Amino acid sequence: MASTPSASVSKRLVLVTVTAALGFFLFGYDTAVINGAIDALADHYGLGSGLKGFAVSSALLGCVIGAWFAGPLSNRVGRVPVMLTSSVLFLVSAIGTGLAFGITDLIVWRVVGGLGVGAASVIAPTYIAEISPAHMRGRLVSVQGLAGVTGIAVSLFVDAGLAWQAGGAANPLWFDLPAWRWMFIVEAVPAIAYGVAALRVPESPRYLVGLGRDADAEHVLRTCTGLADPRAKIEEIRGSLQTDRRASLRDLAGRAFGLKPIVWVGILVAAAQQFVGINVIFYYSTTLWRSVGFGESNALLITAITSLINIGATVLALLLIDKVGRRLLMLSGSLGMAVTLGVMALAFSQAITTVAGEVLLPGVWGVVALVSANLFVAFFGVAWGSVMWVLLGEMFPNRIRAGAMAVSTAVNWLSNFAISTTFPVMAAISLTGSYSFYALSALASFFLVKHLVKETAGIELEDMDSQLRHTPAPDHGNR
Repeated sequence: MASTPSASVSKRLVLVTVTAALGFFLFGYDTAVINGAIDALADHYGLGSGLKGFAVSSALLGCVIGAWFAGPLSNRVGRVPVMLTSSVLFLVSAIGTGLAFGITDLIVWRVVGGLGVGAASVIAPTYIAEISPAHMRGRLVSVQGLAGVTGIAVSLFVDAGLAWQAGGAANPLWFDLPAWRWMFIVEAVPAIAYGVAALRVPESPRYLVGLGRDADAEHVLRTCTGLADPRAKIEEIRGSLQTDRRASLRDLAGRAFGLKPIVWVGILVAAAQQFVGINVIFYYSTTLWRSVGFGESNALLITAITSLINIGATVLALLLIDKVGRRLLMLSGSLGMAVTLGVMALAFSQAITTVAGEVLLPGVWGVVALVSANLFVAFFGVAWGSVMWVLLGEMFPNRIRAGAMAVSTAVNWLSNFAISTTFPVMAAISLTGSYSFYALSALASFFLVKHLVKETAGIELEDMDSQLRHTPAPDHGNR
């Protein structure tokens, strides 16, 4: 069944992967764009810390719902229609949020965008994993992670550019709309691009086999993976799906507290990625750096530079993931995050409050906090940022993959919502306590991976169930 794809086939596979990963670009853009807008938005609507946190995290409620239903929906109507639906949700949210009349409808439009984000976060790794050959799957699924962090970076540079052009996020720009509104409206451009691109990608071969459309599935496998005779692969896929009535969330049921053990592992991994506090950096870093003495322009620039570090770390993960394996990257990243978050907690313990009520980091502590924050992002990016999504796209047996991905991703968004909503209140009480909690969560993630996560690199998706049930976590040295 092994084959060596031709240059044209490999190019087509990459193009299909990049198109699917556009959903993750919008995922990154949509969730991070509020970073540059939040202070001006909060001042405009007179928001307190609690409502400010909810305005930031409200999109995540939509993410939970979108992620929960995307898997079962994609099993009913296909992967591509879910991508198209996501693009429409992104477009509607971008226009609605940018033109919102008040905080209530702004939150509603943020939730609508979150529906698209949640669906895209499920469908992209599932689709790419199902269309990729095993020896390339890790790198190809990692493209979605790269697309996500690129979306974050682009949104932050757009925020910085618009604020600079207007002389501040609250100042008017084109058509007398303040810059912070344009930060949301600009998302309409990649949303339209995603919808147009999704019309050009083939359906998942596994979904097609499930419908009995073997000829279509053979064509996709032949043109995307280079298999000269994909009939054996078709039979392999059919064998893995033969007990599939029509995958539903009921298929996840087991005796371990109501769910199969592998589903619980996915849930814990998905939650752990958010409890390290990564999105505190991506949602609030401009506010955070302003609160410790940086001006708005410098704070926006620092945040944008941090996003570039995230991109570099994600590229490194893409290069390493199929060579060293998923577990080693995640274990190393957990330790690196625990140390850097601990240093951030120490730095903020040195903060002083001026007579004007401003918080400042004296001496070198501002630099220490800044360097530690960027190192934290680097460790996250090279490990948990993209590798977790690769792992979730691979680790579940074929019959329950879509449903298990939906549940795990919904938990990821719920965890994101919890961390993002509580940060303004936690920060007002103690930044040291906040970052100490995130450091302990990073340390806990190390033991989670060490004891519960098994390697998935190089295993065909059709063989995942038996491999993970009978094989101990393998040595990373032999790939």
